[in-house]
Amino acid sequence: MRAPRAWLAAAVTAVLIAPVAPARAAEPAYPFRDPDLPLAARIDDLVGRLTPAEKISLLHQYQPAIPRLDVGAFRTGTEALHGVAWLGETTVFPQAIGLSTTWDPDLIRRVGGAVGREARGFHAQDPAGNGLNVWAPVVNLLRDPRWGRNEEGYSEDPYLTGVMSTAYSRGLAGDHPTYLQTAPTLKHYLANNNEVRRETTSSVLPPRLLHDYEYAAFRPAIAAGAATGVMTSYNLVNGRPATVEPSLDAEVRTWTDRDLMVVSDAYAPGNLTGPQAYHATQAEANAAAVKAGVDSFTQDGDSAASTVAALTAATEQGLLSWSDVDDALRHIFSVRFRLGEFDPPGRNPYAAITPDVIDSPEHRRLARQAADAQLVLLKNAPPAAAAGGRRHQRALLPLAASDTRRVAVVGPLADTVYTDWYSGTPPYTVTPRQGVAARLGAGATVVGGEGVDRIALRDVATGRYVTATGTTDADAVTVRGSAAGEAAQFDVFDWGEGLLTLRSAANGRYLGYNWGPFVTRDTQPNGWYVQQQFKLEAQPDGTYAIRYAGYETREPWFPPDRYLTVDSDGRLALGAPTAATAARFAKEVVRGGAESAVAAAAGADVAVVVVGSMPAINGRETNDRVSTALAPSQAALVKAVRAANPNTVVVLENSYPTTVNWEQANVPAILWTSHAGQETGNAVAGALFGDTNPSGRLTQTWYRSDAELPSILDYDIARTGMTYLYHRGTPLYPFGYGLSYTTFAYSPLRVDGTGVRVDVTNTGWRSGVETVQLYTHLGRSRAEQPLKQLRGFARVSLAPGQTKSVRIPLRAGDLSYWDVTRGRPVVESGTYDILVGASATDIRRTATLTVKGETIPPRDLRRPVAAWTFDGYSGTTLVDTTKASGTAVAATAARQWVRYSDVDLGAGPVRATLRASADAPARVEVRLDHPARGLLLGTVAVPATGGRYAWTEVSTALRRAGGRHDVYLVFTGAARVDTVRLS
Repeated sequence: MRAPRAWLAAAVTAVLIAPVAPARAAEPAYPFRDPDLPLAARIDDLVGRLTPAEKISLLHQYQPAIPRLDVGAFRTGTEALHGVAWLGETTVFPQAIGLSTTWDPDLIRRVGGAVGREARGFHAQDPAGNGLNVWAPVVNLLRDPRWGRNEEGYSEDPYLTGVMSTAYSRGLAGDHPTYLQTAPTLKHYLANNNEVRRETTSSVLPPRLLHDYEYAAFRPAIAAGAATGVMTSYNLVNGRPATVEPSLDAEVRTWTDRDLMVVSDAYAPGNLTGPQAYHATQAEANAAAVKAGVDSFTQDGDSAASTVAALTAATEQGLLSWSDVDDALRHIFSVRFRLGEFDPPGRNPYAAITPDVIDSPEHRRLARQAADAQLVLLKNAPPAAAAGGRRHQRALLPLAASDTRRVAVVGPLADTVYTDWYSGTPPYTVTPRQGVAARLGAGATVVGGEGVDRIALRDVATGRYVTATGTTDADAVTVRGSAAGEAAQFDVFDWGEGLLTLRSAANGRYLGYNWGPFVTRDTQPNGWYVQQQFKLEAQPDGTYAIRYAGYETREPWFPPDRYLTVDSDGRLALGAPTAATAARFAKEVVRGGAESAVAAAAGADVAVVVVGSMPAINGRETNDRVSTALAPSQAALVKAVRAANPNTVVVLENSYPTTVNWEQANVPAILWTSHAGQETGNAVAGALFGDTNPSGRLTQTWYRSDAELPSILDYDIARTGMTYLYHRGTPLYPFGYGLSYTTFAYSPLRVDGTGVRVDVTNTGWRSGVETVQLYTHLGRSRAEQPLKQLRGFARVSLAPGQTKSVRIPLRAGDLSYWDVTRGRPVVESGTYDILVGASATDIRRTATLTVKGETIPPRDLRRPVAAWTFDGYSGTTLVDTTKASGTAVAATAARQWVRYSDVDLGAGPVRATLRASADAPARVEVRLDHPARGLLLGTVAVPATGGRYAWTEVSTALRRAGGRHDVYLVFTGAARVDTVRLS
């Protein structure tokens, strides 16, 4: 039904502005209050009692209370990536990338369970403000290591990502058969792995990439019932914004029998009429989102007015039916009911959770266990010989505490524990230097230093020094100091790409901008606009101009002045658009960072250099990296310390692969950790001194050079040779890599129709954990296959000399891939290589498995075939057929082509028919076996059709040629093709 316009508008206004009346006791006669009725019946009863205005109001992130039905307010979206974020002190676990390097689903599930309990604890504190719909985990594949949000994901591999996301989601959701502890929402659907122009770039996914790579990562947690929904991403997928992605209903909801609640990303609905310009009005945009499968609109913070107005208009204009609205409400209420909201508290065990669980001793112990397990030992060799001495035979790690009485722990991350944007607030932190000092105790000496330069900046025009005056917004930084005293000194932290942060020596706070004066206020660089970033740009006369490099410089509305000047009150100000008109400063080095670190390292038994990234600066939301190199001054620091002390360990603390080629070649030991939360320092110390044996394994390929990386916007990993699946080069560290303080031997494999069995023996002198990895490869196939593909893994803990038998399940169905010729999964008949080892390149044992599956028949183009189901392409891209559904091939220039392999032409087709569109007349050649030299069967003329969605059927007679051939469609100009038929 359509509600009368005036009545509906008045009702909507009333919902928005009426004060919430005190909730009255529920009427027992309401069936939706009866916990013994079927869930579907309860949901239908509640939805049926809502007015049209109430229904629309519930489609916003902030769902208002319905007092007359005793329905409380509900808010989607509590961030819970590696701990509950933004709600106060909470247990902070390692970043998601660190959780994944454990390769331990049971541990990840326990971490998820702890985070879910703490979310319940926060909800008990503030039921209206602290919601139980949690936006975690992030399932986006780590295809490109430059992605700014790399730390939020798990792996470049869809199988491993699926295992980890399922485990974390199960922990968040709890294990009750009826009730949810929290409602996990997978982020960000779909193919979101770049931040540059993320609202307007399109992730191009041919069918196999879509099904075997992207869907394969999201499907497991949904199919297992572990996750309760997905969040749409900002980007476009094959030319269509993900906010209106039709596969939400057509694909994702087919993976499970349970209802799912789909939410948009923040402000993404507005992008449809904003930067994406995909719909003319917000009513059209919101209607399209609901029809695609979006249930909850995350738009304009807690203000629902624009969303309600647009949805109201959509129903009035007939763009959205009330049945569409009711479907969305059913999805929403399916989650709310399962959270126990409408049941007596005694029925729901999670309702008894109190705030006491937050930062509990149990969770602190789990945080330490997780921090221990995520460490990856990248290198461990004997130290090189000192001048005139002999090379040691024993690997440097683990360090013997009895022989290590003086340790230097230096580097820009030695004395800090950074948190990232989606981190919670840790109740305490242990830095690497603190961890080492605590481990060694009072009998040892731990010296340190951050290894950064301390400088003073003198205004050349006045001779005065930049001086910190305090730590509040009222304490503007001035240029009034007459001498380079402590208040005029700043420690310079280099984060690469020329980006620096300046920390006041007087108060320990970072220089930053606050939309007014410059102040030294913040304990670490932070905020959505990271306002503590600068560049010191050398000028020809030896002075420096200071460029403010905060994130807001990327915004078109930000004032054009980027360079610092000195205002009439003697304060720093943003007052110059170029370096030429900026204030000039002399840089005076008060203390050299490398020199002080070398002095500490030279007299130590061992030097630990802690380098890495700053999570708010080295890539994060809205900001990709342009390089994976270590910051120049950090690389120089490592070299200087290594020259001073051969017993040097590099602790690399960051959240993405880094090109540490020199370090790998020259430093005896390298230990990687993510920004691992409150227990980072204790975990690092425990591994250095052998209290724990590192067992983490990498979940991404570490490339040797940025030159190996293609455009971050090219998602076709098969074509670009990205990830271990297709990379043919020699990586710095391969997928699955990680060393141990012990060694392991593998027996010959035993393979049958249900799995692979191998005996693993600890051949060393220490207990340790080996992660046995199972890969497969099909050499002869109709389609291009990965070089190898992870199919399973098992962690096995072994005492010295102990042997255990490990079984990894593997069935024929696990070997399926997407057949583009028939649009379904297929298991090809053939002989499969079974590869078992310690990483993707360290294969210890092999076997073969003969599988009787299918032989893919020749492709049949006698009936219309979706053009985008090609087997190969060059230059072409994928676009939307209509705004609602469909994918088509688009060429933007001449000689771009698509290929359909092994087509059975029979006696020879006589006509080619295309469904096509073009802005200007174009032609499409039909060739056999080669796009340039192949036999030309005919050329289809495509007229100007009047728009991208104006499709027409065009055809041409063909030169007869029979048999089986590869068929090419070669474009001579810009055009789009939706279907192809050779009849």
